[in-house]
Amino acid sequence: MDQFLSITLQLLEGFKENCILFGVTLLAALPLGLIISFGSMSSFKPLKIVCRTFVWIIRGTPLMLQLFVVYYIPPLLTDGSFKFSDRLTAALIAFIINYAAYFSEIYRGGIEAIPKGQYEAGYVLGMKKSQIFFKVVLLQVIKRIVAPMSNEIITLVKDTSLARVIAVGEILKNAERFTKEGLIWPIFYTGAFFLIFCGALTLLFRFIEKKLDYYKG
Repeated sequence: MDQFLSITLQLLEGFKENCILFGVTLLAALPLGLIISFGSMSSFKPLKIVCRTFVWIIRGTPLMLQLFVVYYIPPLLTDGSFKFSDRLTAALIAFIINYAAYFSEIYRGGIEAIPKGQYEAGYVLGMKKSQIFFKVVLLQVIKRIVAPMSNEIITLVKDTSLARVIAVGEILKNAERFTKEGLIWPIFYTGAFFLIFCGALTLLFRFIEKKLDYYKG
């Protein structure tokens, strides 16, 4: 029993790193993704090309590779003069960039799915473009993107375990240490942490979807 409690506490310490990765990535990637989506839809072609190329590269390469690039490439390019003192910081940068690209495409799809007639109706009523977006379009976009966004956010919970490839002390890396002592169950025990976290998020998103049911269009 003492061993179980000791291992649980160590896994919780690692899971704190997962939660930091999840929370900070979400807070930074959601607004950054919206900015990138505006760039992808911009009528200014150079900006549009840059944003879409960025999204294509990020979505087309593995997150694990991006973690390696962010952590190892800067020291190589600067002869070691620049190096992340905290591996978690490097992981956060890679995660934010990756998920901002994915979120941007979800935003873009939601915005472009709104009928053009709604914008035209807003102009007829004398509304400005910003007023139409925030008062007419935004809530409808949120309704449309809740399902795909919830899927990406739940994927983010599980992807935080990839940070171990650059030696971030997240829960799975902590669990792997016990295999050297012949203990396999802590590896599977980590599944309970992810299941509970993802289950809570699933319930939260179902609640949000029900609250937005009055937007059927």
